[in-house]
Amino acid sequence: MTLLPGSTIGVLGSGQLGRMLALAARRMDYRVHVFSPQRDSPTGQVADREFAAAYDDLDAVRRFAESVDVVTYEFENVPSQTAETCAAVVPVHPNERALHIAQNRLREKEFFVQNDLPVTPFAVVDSLEALAAGLAQTGYPAVIKTAESGYDGKGQFKITLEEEIETAWEAAGCREAILEGFVPYDRELSVIAARSVDGQFAHFGVIENHHRRHILDISIAPAPVRAEIAEQAVKMSRRLLEALDVAGVICVEFFLTGDERLLVNEFAPRPHNSGHLTIEAAVTSQFEQQLRAVCGLPLGDTAYLCPAAMVNLLGDLWQDGEPDWEALAHYPAVKLHLYGKHEPRPGRKMGHLTALASTASEAVNKVISARRSLGGE
Repeated sequence: MTLLPGSTIGVLGSGQLGRMLALAARRMDYRVHVFSPQRDSPTGQVADREFAAAYDDLDAVRRFAESVDVVTYEFENVPSQTAETCAAVVPVHPNERALHIAQNRLREKEFFVQNDLPVTPFAVVDSLEALAAGLAQTGYPAVIKTAESGYDGKGQFKITLEEEIETAWEAAGCREAILEGFVPYDRELSVIAARSVDGQFAHFGVIENHHRRHILDISIAPAPVRAEIAEQAVKMSRRLLEALDVAGVICVEFFLTGDERLLVNEFAPRPHNSGHLTIEAAVTSQFEQQLRAVCGLPLGDTAYLCPAAMVNLLGDLWQDGEPDWEALAHYPAVKLHLYGKHEPRPGRKMGHLTALASTASEAVNKVISARRSLGGE
């Protein structure tokens, strides 16, 4: 079924990803309804209708689903019952299987292994004794991560010494977790890819990512990697999307080791922070692509118009008051996106900047300089 302009898109979750999807949808005359526990949310501010109710309020979820033509996600921590309730009424893309796998790091790693995707050495941990046994297998250093509900470095603890085992287990909440061997890597990369309802595949190439305090700080496209590496990352991403049998946009994250081995780290069944630069830099943004994919339309052209770099604007920038937006206006090649969040907090993503240039390194220099002009760092 093809959903044409005038149809209504339902979004589970109401953060900045949903906001940018809604803006892309409104440009093409689609209506947008959003469901989350929040009112006056980043997505709700630009949507046609905001449903504010708990995710486990299945009557409200059903009313939401009955008001739309298709449902998609803007974040993956949606209870399975919520997705299943929607799916009983309208199509849900990506499918519930992709959501189920992405919500648990153990299921995710096992899925990668089953589909011959290379990963870091790992062990399942469900007790202090299992953690000690796992470290004997992976060696030091290693990272323990909670199986569920972890992002931006939350629910993670790096173990470098045997004396830290008990502290690490407590940091993981004394609950099911995954232990990963620490692999020295040269770069962190991502591939934003899309698959249509009829199996068409498209991608935005390989993007390089730099993190600060476990939060994405800078993304650069195209990534400065050999063509063979980029081709391999895209092939792995396609294998993952086809194994999931999804329709929608998926982000696949990789580590690139010093000896140029690609290791799949994780995937997100939605657009991703590292793909925000596609709004200005590509013929079709990741958000328009998500809309096209879930509505059964042909996928858009993913060619880049020019190299680009993006930096996040975290709540830390507001620590001394409002950032200097007038100073930023003196950077004509830099684009500002703010997410409509009312309360800036340290580490909270409040917006981003994107710079376009003739080379990726020039774009990086521009966007970093522009962010410095805002003060507050």
